[in-house]
Amino acid sequence: MEPAVTSSNPDLTCLEGMVVHGLDLSYFTGKLQAYLRYCELPHRFVDMDTATMRRAAHETGMAQMPAIELADGRWMTDTTPIIAWIEARRTGPAVMPADPVQKVMSLILEDYADEWLWRPALHYRWSFEPDTRLMGHRIAAEMMRDIPLPVTLRRAMIIRRQQVKYVTGDGIKPATRTHVESVYLRNLAWLEAILQTRPFLLGDRPTLADFGFMGPMFRHFSLDPTPARIMRDQAPAVFAWVGRVWAARQQGFGEAALVEGIPADWDPILAHAGQTYLPYLAANASAFGRGDKRLSVTLEGVTYDLPVVPYRVHCLEALQTAISDLTGGAAAQVRARLEATGCWQPLWQVKAPDTGFDPEGRLPFLTRQTAWTTPVRP
Repeated sequence: MEPAVTSSNPDLTCLEGMVVHGLDLSYFTGKLQAYLRYCELPHRFVDMDTATMRRAAHETGMAQMPAIELADGRWMTDTTPIIAWIEARRTGPAVMPADPVQKVMSLILEDYADEWLWRPALHYRWSFEPDTRLMGHRIAAEMMRDIPLPVTLRRAMIIRRQQVKYVTGDGIKPATRTHVESVYLRNLAWLEAILQTRPFLLGDRPTLADFGFMGPMFRHFSLDPTPARIMRDQAPAVFAWVGRVWAARQQGFGEAALVEGIPADWDPILAHAGQTYLPYLAANASAFGRGDKRLSVTLEGVTYDLPVVPYRVHCLEALQTAISDLTGGAAAQVRARLEATGCWQPLWQVKAPDTGFDPEGRLPFLTRQTAWTTPVRP
């Protein structure tokens, strides 16, 4: 058991005894666990089952994992605001860069990794037979363990659900499949080039950008059989970096240096966000504003039919707010870099409409009464 939170972090005493509910094959659970391990914050990890998922949704208004249950009865949800809340209160080498330009650009990369790499991560897990067989069995045996059905039937149920919702239902068709896979392959190449020159994405210690990319790169791409083989063969520095981030502890880094400004080797990732993810966010926000349930968007010459996702309207709004809050030289530097990489125009193409999500700004401490303008029912 790791040592308890000490008086050097008095504002984190509410986290003592926290329980992290998730799965050790989960995209965002891996991201949060890596961050908590780095910060050396003690916690108990509990495999989430379907009953706990319903309980988390009842408590937070969000049916998602991971969720943190605190000893005082409150719950925390959504990895990005959880990290931001802890970072504002803890001591030790900061994960959130102090430089406002690095901070905002890291937020953009984290959001890109969180939301845009989700599709290829789910595609590799649920479109390839070895991956589907392995992960279908694990989810059936672990998360669905409280469902009184034979494990073979549970496995068939989860595989069908995931393929309908996250493969065909999320725009992965014969006409888009090659492009979806190219998102993973190109990111591997870009990260490999960065990680051959320094141990972490922004220098000699992990930062928010590293933990953002840990979501897809750890629990999906480095562990699922098909993408893991590709990573080992084509991007061994990325494979090594996954282990390096997982093993990182803040006490081992002190004030290890970060690079100056935003390194040029981030530009291919930023340019790709400007060509794909940010135009998608704009199209998603426009479709939500019209009341549509699905949208059609053409990215790099490939047309996708996608569901409208209200949470990603919130993502666009959060990025717009972070950039709008910059002043002076930092604002000018960020705009210049985003214009040079093609990110500026799609970021501001649409003003994010109100989704009714977190209207009082309570994240990460949402309840079902405060998560949405119209509270969800139990």
